[in-house]
Amino acid sequence: MQTIQEIFIVLGRIVTILPLVLFITLFMGRRAIGELPVFDFLIIITLGAVVGADIADPSIKHLPTAVAIVAIGVLQRIVSSWKIKNRKIGRFATFEPLIVVKDGKFIVKNLKKIRFSVDNILQMLREKDVFDLSEVDTAIVEANGAVSVNKKPGKHTVTIEDMNLPTPHSSISYPLIIEGLVYTTVLEKLGLTETWLTEELSRLGVKSTDHVFFASVNDQSHLHISLRDETSDNTPSFHH
Repeated sequence: MQTIQEIFIVLGRIVTILPLVLFITLFMGRRAIGELPVFDFLIIITLGAVVGADIADPSIKHLPTAVAIVAIGVLQRIVSSWKIKNRKIGRFATFEPLIVVKDGKFIVKNLKKIRFSVDNILQMLREKDVFDLSEVDTAIVEANGAVSVNKKPGKHTVTIEDMNLPTPHSSISYPLIIEGLVYTTVLEKLGLTETWLTEELSRLGVKSTDHVFFASVNDQSHLHISLRDETSDNTPSFHH
């Protein structure tokens, strides 16, 4: 009998608490739903924990849970207003945008700062329809973890039909060297050899693959490299 009663309590809480959570989420605004910067992410996690505990454990008092949900929503709204009015508070409550690729080269120190791997950045670039690192003028990891990409001049998307030009060959670049490690299977698939790689690196002034942080090659055998010791001291930072 007690078990049945607890089941009805849980069902009743689901019916009452979820509409409240929906209202509070809408109250917090679209920004909290769509972007999820650090502070908003913490708010959503906290809301989930509070609601989950209330639904799963009938022994928890229901009214204090509702009060906590409202208080969390109000706190998020207040902090969001502070962040708009005071830029220092905004910078404290979230991450600054960070440049991770400049002129087709990885900025290694910035990748380490945000603990992103080469694979993370390459995946996000592909999601932006960028399959060749050499096409990137600037790539920035935003406060919400997404990447913004500015391609080099001449690499932006155009309508080929409108220009009455033949369709060019697709430019897809394959990772060949990552942090000094050479993927020989890529060379084999493209009909290239390690001797070719050594000669190309020598032509670019690179004596050893250990100096290469990232290198890619396309199916036209064009090698693009990004060295470990390349810096971006002359590149201005982005600020909120």
